[in-house]
Amino acid sequence: MKPQEKERLRQRRHRRVRSRVSGTEDRPRLNVSRSINHIYAQIINDSTGQTLVSASTVEKSMRTTLKTGGNVEAAIAVGSLVAERALAAGLTKVVFDRGGYKYHGRVKALADSARSGGLDF
Repeated sequence: MKPQEKERLRQRRHRRVRSRVSGTEDRPRLNVSRSINHIYAQIINDSTGQTLVSASTVEKSMRTTLKTGGNVEAAIAVGSLVAERALAAGLTKVVFDRGGYKYHGRVKALADSARSGGLDF
């Protein structure tokens, strides 16, 4: 399967998920996006279209501590960082948006790390 076809199918799955999942003021959406080399997480209030908290392996503090941003260890670090920042912002309950990716590997590691960091979803 060509990479363009895989991405098109992922985007279809993501649209399907987003038709059911929406972040509100009470329960914002924890969005996960990944690439080969990095992983990103954002907590978004969809009613205002505002990103409340974000964390990724592109940040300078993460690049110095991690060998690479494209593995499970990096996803665990990003999950705990986004949970820490969310708790500091007063957010405890979120809705998880896997972004059309399988709930497996790096996406699952990020979610489990965010849960253990104190987020409820």
